[in-house]
Amino acid sequence: MGYNVSMMADSTSRWAEALREISGRLAEMPADSGYPAYLAARLASFYERAGKVKCLGGPERTGSVTIVGAVSPPGGDFSDPVTSATLSIVQVYIVEAVQYLLIKVFWGLDKKLAQRKHFPSVNWLISYSKYSGALETFYEKFDPDFISIRTKAREVLQREDDLNEIVQLVGKDALAETDKITLETAKLLREDYLAQNAFTPYDKFCPFYKSVWMMRNIVHFNALANQAVEKAAGMDGQKITYSLIKHRLGDLFYRLVSQKFEDPAEGEEALVAKFKKLNEDLTAGFRALEDESRCMLCTRFSFCWPEF
Repeated sequence: MGYNVSMMADSTSRWAEALREISGRLAEMPADSGYPAYLAARLASFYERAGKVKCLGGPERTGSVTIVGAVSPPGGDFSDPVTSATLSIVQVYIVEAVQYLLIKVFWGLDKKLAQRKHFPSVNWLISYSKYSGALETFYEKFDPDFISIRTKAREVLQREDDLNEIVQLVGKDALAETDKITLETAKLLREDYLAQNAFTPYDKFCPFYKSVWMMRNIVHFNALANQAVEKAAGMDGQKITYSLIKHRLGDLFYRLVSQKFEDPAEGEEALVAKFKKLNEDLTAGFRALEDESRCMLCTRFSFCWPEF
């Protein structure tokens, strides 16, 4: 008990500012922005306290110390010396002649997200984790599809960022139907997957299985919608557009939005059954929509063209 400890340091920027004041009083040679030249070394000595350790005393026990350091760059400028030094630190530890390499995780907080009441206000475009490779074995064991689903979700969010500039110039209505679907999928990921409310029983924590299934269904919706639009584009029947999908499959879309309201207290089996049912209903709903579009010619003929 208490062998694995997490420590939050808020904020190392204030500590660095105090270090700068002390350095100035001691008449030491200033470096970038007036900080002492040994700033990076002092930061490294602090973060190097983290890692896997052998506890003192007996019996023999192993523990770990995880350090979460908060950096507050002035004006959100990531070129700030404290921010640059923190990001450049490679954490290597030697414990009992065994070398442990702890790869960094960076969560970039975004003031604009906080102003929009999007919490946690972590910018998904600039944040990263290099633990992904180390955790691939766990992900594969838990759900072989998770890595590919996560990659597709990232691609959608990145594509949304690229489209935002176009939307500001020509408006959303001028976009291609597939791009409209991308924006809607990204909105689902942002508002109904990434955003959480810590004051509600259904959202104060999210088990991994719930996260995987929520993301799977959102990505599945994106794939089915794009597939339906592309198939209908090369046919003589009714064209499938984003607005048609939203109108005809409104109930399924509402269920996608409502996934986050499922309470983990119901149990894993019950929630997974609901998520699987939604996944199947999405497939069936888009299949019916495609069939309806393909059979629009039936108003002129007494039969439907077979699908080859």
